[in-house]
Amino acid sequence: MLEPFNPKFPLAKTLNRIPFILQIIIGLVFGILLAIVYPHDTSVVPMFGTLFVKALKAIAPILVFVLVAAAIARHQKGTQANIRPVIVLYIVSMLFASTLAVVMSYLFPSNFTELQDAVEGVSPPMGIGEVLSNVVQQAIDNPINALIQGNYICILIWAVALGLAFRAAHDNTKRVLEDLAQSISAVVRMVIRFAPLGVMGLVYSASTHEGGFGNLLNYLHVLVVLIATMLIIAFVVNAIIVYLTTGENPYPLILLCLARSGVTAFFTRSSAANLPVNLELCEELKLPRTTYSITIPLGCTINMSGAGVTIVIMTMAAVHTLGVQVDFLSALLMCIVSVVCACGASGVAGGSLMLIPLACSIFGISNDIAMQIVGIGFIIGVLQDSSETALNSATDVLFTAAACRRAEKIAQKKAAKEQKSAS
Repeated sequence: MLEPFNPKFPLAKTLNRIPFILQIIIGLVFGILLAIVYPHDTSVVPMFGTLFVKALKAIAPILVFVLVAAAIARHQKGTQANIRPVIVLYIVSMLFASTLAVVMSYLFPSNFTELQDAVEGVSPPMGIGEVLSNVVQQAIDNPINALIQGNYICILIWAVALGLAFRAAHDNTKRVLEDLAQSISAVVRMVIRFAPLGVMGLVYSASTHEGGFGNLLNYLHVLVVLIATMLIIAFVVNAIIVYLTTGENPYPLILLCLARSGVTAFFTRSSAANLPVNLELCEELKLPRTTYSITIPLGCTINMSGAGVTIVIMTMAAVHTLGVQVDFLSALLMCIVSVVCACGASGVAGGSLMLIPLACSIFGISNDIAMQIVGIGFIIGVLQDSSETALNSATDVLFTAAACRRAEKIAQKKAAKEQKSAS
């Protein structure tokens, strides 16, 4: 959930009364109208989009570094055994979601016309061997230089290493790291508050660029692919996972979670804001409080199937546009990276978009090009982010309930077996 503007200012009071998603839509519409009325502006209106992308580009490296380090550092040792199955379901779901996103990207490839001018500056890797070689070479660098250059592979390595080291630190030290993560997230929210102006500039530039309004149809295409993939995950992939876990018809539980949790999360666009709804639903399902009181808040942090889908599909759109040849193993590596990245995307509006440069770096796509993809993501974010949050939040309850029902069945079988043995 985005923080409101300072209510002391009259303009801020007015803006706070307008839902942020509506502000994005207004910015999008204004961008299209300006492109129709006055398509010859090359400085003022496009500048809003340029500055917005530059601000995102500036904050993204430190965001990835701090979020991943904090997420690993706050992991608690000695997690209860009944929590572990839920975490396994979270991870398995994200891996399948990312893999499905790769398949959908191949079946329905998206292209962004405005990126085609950058094809000459891209040096695509020649297979998984070169990808792994590039990863190793990028991983060894000074962390300060990595932050300056936007070397996301190195940033991720240092974040994981420091996060693991901080797990042995005092609680007060961990709180400092967590406070830093929240502070960086607050700065990101400040930047994203200017998304309506940024979207206006980006839409104007896309509409007046070579290809005109046809560029917007490319955005619609990738949005349809994103939402279709999330629907398949919600009704097919998750259904299979829940059936294999419980042995029961999964759809009554899936529909209940989507209706009670997914719908509210769609409009709040925040897993954290939807937390009370999920906890109440778990209470109504009579799930053990000792389980859901941990797994539901944890799901807000690490259960990010929707984020994994967004990262993969947007990255693959850049790959297709730039003509980069990607083999299956390289795509699988990106899926794994996407899952790791998605676990650090919680609590930040547009967090999944901010992690796209890390996935792009695997294929030799520069940070400048990747941030253009992030800008496009904010244009379609009106529906993309809402659908992503709905999927993430609903599956928090779904997998917690599935794991609890499985544990209950196992306990009943064990009790019956012991009773039979005693008799």
